Amino acid sequence: MADELPPVPRNPRFDVLAPRVEVGDLGAVHVLAAGGAGMSAIVRLLLDAGVTVSGSDAKDSPLLERLRQRGARLWVGHDPAHLEGVDTVVVSSAIREDNPELAAAREQSLRVLHRSQALAAAMGARSRVAVAGANGKTTTSSMLTVALLEAGERPSFALGGELSTQGVNAALGTGPAFVAEADESDGSFLAYRPEVAVVTNVQPDHLDFYGDFSTVEAAYLEFATTITDGGLLIACADDAGAVRLAERATAAGVRVLTYGFAAGSDLRLVDPELDGTTASAGLVDGGTRRELAISVPGRHNLLNAAAAYATATRGLGVAPEAVLAGLSAYGGTRRRFETKGAARGVTVVDDYAHNPGKVEAVVRTAREIAGEHRLVVLFQPHLYSRTRDFAAEFAAGLAPADEVLLLDIFGAREEPVDGVTSGLIAQPLAAAGTPVAVVGREAAVERVAAGVASGDLVLTVGAGDITELGPRILAALGAE
Repeated sequence: MADELPPVPRNPRFDVLAPRVEVGDLGAVHVLAAGGAGMSAIVRLLLDAGVTVSGSDAKDSPLLERLRQRGARLWVGHDPAHLEGVDTVVVSSAIREDNPELAAAREQSLRVLHRSQALAAAMGARSRVAVAGANGKTTTSSMLTVALLEAGERPSFALGGELSTQGVNAALGTGPAFVAEADESDGSFLAYRPEVAVVTNVQPDHLDFYGDFSTVEAAYLEFATTITDGGLLIACADDAGAVRLAERATAAGVRVLTYGFAAGSDLRLVDPELDGTTASAGLVDGGTRRELAISVPGRHNLLNAAAAYATATRGLGVAPEAVLAGLSAYGGTRRRFETKGAARGVTVVDDYAHNPGKVEAVVRTAREIAGEHRLVVLFQPHLYSRTRDFAAEFAAGLAPADEVLLLDIFGAREEPVDGVTSGLIAQPLAAAGTPVAVVGREAAVERVAAGVASGDLVLTVGAGDITELGPRILAALGAE
């Protein structure tokens, strides 16, 4: 394609394109926000590699305690004294420069690495697989990891959620491959230089960093060009942004394989069957049809499984039948359409979806499962900027529900923005005729418990602390 793309912004705080630091050169490592999903993975991997690890977080948690039991020295609260004997400090973009420990590390001229740089160090000389995309990257990388484990490949992995069967989000294996979920939100997915890169979709998101969609597309193209010589880009043929990326990457000399339901896909899904919480389809690979069956619901998860299959077989050379058997054993990932329980005939499911594409997919799947019964969705918007930019798209994704309860925005790393509230999503929902209300947490639990009946499905959605409401709803319904 001959079109011009804008330059990709850089995070001035970190040089993710710098040469990789060898894990043996890190010395003693201190990890800030060690109890977070991404940072706890770094703690696990470095411990597995024999590195001395300390860290801190704003509050204690069962996850921190598990990491202590693994050998990490972890504190609650941030204090420069925690840096005694430390050589390298690992942070994420969410850690502000005025954090007492980060400020002290800068003053002491300690090595400061972004999370992605520490992850790249942990990968070492393994065959690196980086899975990126606005939607589906956690599930795809988790499916791939489980398929490789079941096939006896002993992969290393770093995921955005805990595998329900293994109960961990990261580990160093003894096999040749390292599977990593690659975060595009701040441009840090450029750090990995993978042999195989997977892009599930390219859609507008993280505009607080990129500014506009064309710059997002430019970032994905740069990600594709970081693939090592002779490596492979695997891209979804059902997503327009991924198709454009495939065309641009091909023009740049990158080897590309496409997958999807779309005609002309190199690896094509056909004859899908969606049956409650399971799904299946034919998988046409080089003229040979095989059968793909997964124990998670939705057309989108068939796409995720096809991406995992393509990566394992075409990217890593694992036998197709072993991969398909492994995919059939995939039991899900925490907070990805995770059933929290049932009470009085009402099922409660939790999902991490936090951008419009994810929300649309999970609500559509829940709608299919609920059938003639009611679907009640509790949604907590994540980030003021994302709510401002995509309020109408969120409303469209939520519209199939019978009732939507909106919690206040979970600001995470952002400060409140004047005029940006959950009401921006409520307005178009109400105009479209979907019953909707903006409610507090207590009122949400009470309203759900009072209004649902046997057979109904309750779905809590969002990347913030809304995940805590599922158990409370079940308790209100009388669960043991």
